[in-house]
Amino acid sequence: MRILIIEDEQLTANDFAFSIEELRPNITVINILTSVKSAITFLKTKPTIDLIFSDIQLTDGLSFEIFEAVEIDAPIIFCTAYDEYALNAFDVNGIAYLLKPFTTDAIKMAIEKFENLTQQKDNKLAKLLQYMEQSNKPKVSSTILVYQGEKIIPVSFNNIALVYLKNGLVKLRTFDNQIFIVSETLEELNKMKNSNFFRVNRQYLVHQKAIKNAAKYFNRKLILHLHIPFEEKIIISKEKAPAFLDWLAQS
Repeated sequence: MRILIIEDEQLTANDFAFSIEELRPNITVINILTSVKSAITFLKTKPTIDLIFSDIQLTDGLSFEIFEAVEIDAPIIFCTAYDEYALNAFDVNGIAYLLKPFTTDAIKMAIEKFENLTQQKDNKLAKLLQYMEQSNKPKVSSTILVYQGEKIIPVSFNNIALVYLKNGLVKLRTFDNQIFIVSETLEELNKMKNSNFFRVNRQYLVHQKAIKNAAKYFNRKLILHLHIPFEEKIIISKEKAPAFLDWLAQS
């Protein structure tokens, strides 16, 4: 953890740095600054800082002037001999307020507050990332609803041998050779499918178990032969053939 100290009393600053490093050996005090001017100059270089301990009343002004002049992301623990600035402290990234003379226990409590806030933030971020990841995953369905007259029939994807586009209609053919027209587009079905299906080209989604064999065709293309009766030729381009063969080898 990288900490910056802003304190115009050098002895106090050194004692403060020693106490912090004693409490948390993983802490590095990257700098001790003694004035508003020097702090603004340093912070404009955009150093990496996890936490700032800052006195409020410095020799050339109030430390609030620093954080008005330079935008920072790091939280601040303010230290002062007076409590009249307490409310102002929480307007500029302040998370704690230490009254001088401060004790080791007070410093420890302030650091623990920072660590708890950081942990809560990390947990919320992790949950958000997990939610986003799950939301972005394609939704895999086990069935699709088809309409036959007045009937709505659930058809298992495991029973679908082939999905194809013909004359502007998307149709599916089952392993028992039933044919249904579906309302979804081929692109939508491609997102809903499971890994047992492969989109061999713009017109066809084929189930692994429906494939009898794949044979070489003109110009390094492949032609599929299926276990179910199907009159159309299903051709796989030479560009897509390697990916198809890799998928087929996983059966």
